[in-house]
Amino acid sequence: MNTRLFLEINDLARATPWLHDPMAGYAKYGVVLFAVLLLAGWWTARLRGAGLPAAIWAPIGMLLAVAVNQPIVSAVHEARPYTTLPDILVLADRSTDPSFPSDHATMAGAVVAGLLLVSWRLGLLAVAAAAVMGFARVYIAAHYPFDVLAGFALGAAVTLLGYLVARHPIAAGLDRLERTRLRPLVRASGGAAAHGAAAAGR
Repeated sequence: MNTRLFLEINDLARATPWLHDPMAGYAKYGVVLFAVLLLAGWWTARLRGAGLPAAIWAPIGMLLAVAVNQPIVSAVHEARPYTTLPDILVLADRSTDPSFPSDHATMAGAVVAGLLLVSWRLGLLAVAAAAVMGFARVYIAAHYPFDVLAGFALGAAVTLLGYLVARHPIAAGLDRLERTRLRPLVRASGGAAAHGAAAAGR
C-alpha cells in the first residue's frame, strides 16, 4: 500500500510538470514558512498576554522532536524511494540519508502541535502548511507516504508530551523575566495588549 500510493503520486508528478518547481521549492525551503509561523505564535501570545509558555515551547519542542527522530531514522535505515524503485520521476536532491521517518514531516508535525497550543487559527494555518509539505516530500520522491505520516505523529507526540513537563518551568521563567528589562519580549505594552485582547474578542 505504501509503495502503491507513492507510485500513484509519482504518476501525478509526471502528469503535472507545471507543479515541479513550486513543489520542489516548497519541499526544500518551506521550513522558512514554519519559522515565520513560530514567530507569529510568539507575537500573538505576547500581544494577548496568554499562551506564551506554549509559544516559547513550540520551537524548542520542534528541535527536540527532530533530535529524537535521528536515532529512529538510523535504526530503521529505510532506503529512499529513488534508491529502490526503478524508472520513477525524481525531483529531489538525491541523498544517502535514510527515509523513515521524514525529518521535514517531524518538524512540521511538531510545529503544528505547538501552535495549536497557542492559537487554533495559527494551528490551522500550520496544519495546511504541513499537509502541503508532506505531500511535496512524496511528490518529489524524497519519501514514501508512511515516512511522512510517521514524522507527523512523532513530531506532534514529542511536542505535546514535552509540553506537559516543560510548561510550568517555562511559565516560572517567564514570570521572572517579566520583572526585568526584557519584559517587552514576554508582554506587550498595556495599550498593545489591550488592543490585542479586544481584537481577539471580536
